[in-house]
Amino acid sequence: MRILFVTPELAPWSKAGGLGDATVALGKALAAMGHEVRAATPLYGSVPGREKMGTLIESLKVGVNGDLRKAGCRIRTLEVSPNFEAWFVEHEDFYGAREIYPARDDAGERAAFYGRAGLDACLTTSWIPDVIHCHDWTAGLVPVLLNTTLKQSALGQAKTVISIHNLQHQGLYPKRIMGYLGLPAFLWSPQELECLGGVNFLKGGILHAAKVITVSPTYAKEILTPAFGYGLDDVVRRRASDLCGILNGVDRDEWNPADDNHIAAAFSAKKPAGKAACKAALLRELNLATGRDVPLIGVVSRLWEQKGLDLAVSVLPKFLREGRLQFVLLGSGDAWLENEFKRLAVDFPQLCAVRIGYDNGLSHRIEAGSDFFLMPSRFEPCGLNQMYSMAYGTLPIVRATGGLADTVSGWDGKKKGTGVVFEHADQGGIEWAINRALELYQQPAAHKALQKRAMATEFSWAKSAEAHLECYLG
Repeated sequence: MRILFVTPELAPWSKAGGLGDATVALGKALAAMGHEVRAATPLYGSVPGREKMGTLIESLKVGVNGDLRKAGCRIRTLEVSPNFEAWFVEHEDFYGAREIYPARDDAGERAAFYGRAGLDACLTTSWIPDVIHCHDWTAGLVPVLLNTTLKQSALGQAKTVISIHNLQHQGLYPKRIMGYLGLPAFLWSPQELECLGGVNFLKGGILHAAKVITVSPTYAKEILTPAFGYGLDDVVRRRASDLCGILNGVDRDEWNPADDNHIAAAFSAKKPAGKAACKAALLRELNLATGRDVPLIGVVSRLWEQKGLDLAVSVLPKFLREGRLQFVLLGSGDAWLENEFKRLAVDFPQLCAVRIGYDNGLSHRIEAGSDFFLMPSRFEPCGLNQMYSMAYGTLPIVRATGGLADTVSGWDGKKKGTGVVFEHADQGGIEWAINRALELYQQPAAHKALQKRAMATEFSWAKSAEAHLECYLG
């Protein structure tokens, strides 16, 4: 089977969150099963390794209207794995800057262009996919194009699916996007693309794809409700019979404590001793106090409302003043929240370290060296870090929502569970959960039993790939 991904992120070349990890891991798993996979994705200014890229198409005229000077691009190629090739859409004006999602006047055109370029690259090379898998809102108009403007092309028989990685992000842009892509006028209606006076990219994908995928079974149920639907729950309910909730997995080539070049010492469930060395090394790297018999709680996250860390930053000072834990955070996002965490590090320099930005190596060391990993999300479509944490024997502290509820079982007070689970997205819920984790840490036998169980839990991308294939064929 030939499968085309259309995705705005492809890790490690481009990554703003878990989307980049998920697309590359799924592509590798499908390719390992013998399928031909290609991924159309923008060549951002921050993408490394250009000198290693080949050229698929030197000059591609893309089927968009408007400024003809912006209608051409080059398609660069790079092998991700056997049978899996990235097609990077090189367009300096649209994607030359380092940002993946910048605020621009032409942001709608920028989001739409690479998807149409990927389709035109297929037509130009006569590589015609059986399935076109659109990832997230930037790819949302691809199924619309294939159902209308490109219906009579060689791509018209391809099956389209769209994965909703986060329904909160939808892509709402002015009506001129319809003219830019040459979409027929009948699509401008509340029953089709129109939403709040603009074109809603994700709405279009949900309505026009043959199948709609979400990244966990619980999130598939949640987005049918107004509380999690962000204004599109009625649209999702229209497609409920074609909705699939498929849990993401863990890429063991990238996340394996027994074979991780980023961490201080290798370890496994059978040989766990290296984890203590990882904790000690991380504390030294971050200039935190060593020799304290308190748990280290880690966070690697984007800093915005969804993640619930605005609640956590209000709760943590109490525990730090009492010297009951140490804390490390790696992330970026809302400036005010970045500043709140930086202030926490200033107030408690021996107990708290904060690094603003993203550092892949440090993210691995936090996963390996922490005792617990905090994810107090208001909602979480899937989440990957809780699964990475479990693989490294770092017990997740999570709210019972979306993929977190599907992957982490709460400690029963004895020796069962794989982490700490709480219900309410408020300061009281987080405080209860941290106290619960501290209680567990003080019971070494129970703590070790949960670590062993967590590390033995398998989140296979091969299993996820099989479920995706069933969806493709269904």
